[in-house]
Amino acid sequence: MPETPDERTGPGAAGPGAPAPQPARVPPPAGPEGAPRPGAEVRPAAFGVRPARASDEEPLARLDREAWSTLHAVYPRPLPPYPPFFDAAHRPADFLVAEEDGRLLGYIRLVPPTPLPSNRHVRQIQGLAVAVRARGRGVGRALLRAACAEAVRQGAHRVTLRVLGHNRPARALYEAEGFRVEGVLPGEFLIGGQYVDDVLMGRPLTAHAP
Repeated sequence: MPETPDERTGPGAAGPGAPAPQPARVPPPAGPEGAPRPGAEVRPAAFGVRPARASDEEPLARLDREAWSTLHAVYPRPLPPYPPFFDAAHRPADFLVAEEDGRLLGYIRLVPPTPLPSNRHVRQIQGLAVAVRARGRGVGRALLRAACAEAVRQGAHRVTLRVLGHNRPARALYEAEGFRVEGVLPGEFLIGGQYVDDVLMGRPLTAHAP
């Protein structure tokens, strides 16, 4: 999944004393290619955003493979036999999907960053992908806004994500939607023979957020 390290989205580590991370797939840093220009509004479109269902597994797995790119992926290009898209750590309930006329255009994964009670006010985007054919239509922006609204519905005050430093389209989208850089891990990933920064971004969701 394009972006955070989950093999399908970017890195995400708990703090000192935290339980061991979920068996993983590293989430790759979040971010679709072909993001609309900063400040652009989501144009009226026929697609809608809804919670994922178990029956979405095959089209999501196919979309995920087709969207793979070194711009956002921290894991090698998927090769058969392919692992299941959904598993115990990647439940349908964690995903929102964009759909048009029964075809999936993209997905976003929203989860608590850790199982710690002290961290329950935060949600993290650990995966965002848009089908190549649907880019430039505001699908990524719509999914991002839907995820923030869902995080608020779940009682979160903050939402965070991780994005590769060289993924300029995704970073521009996140900044346009209120995310700010909160940290950088220099040269965290070696991709295509180049060291790439892991950029940590976040935004408040409520007036009480830190």
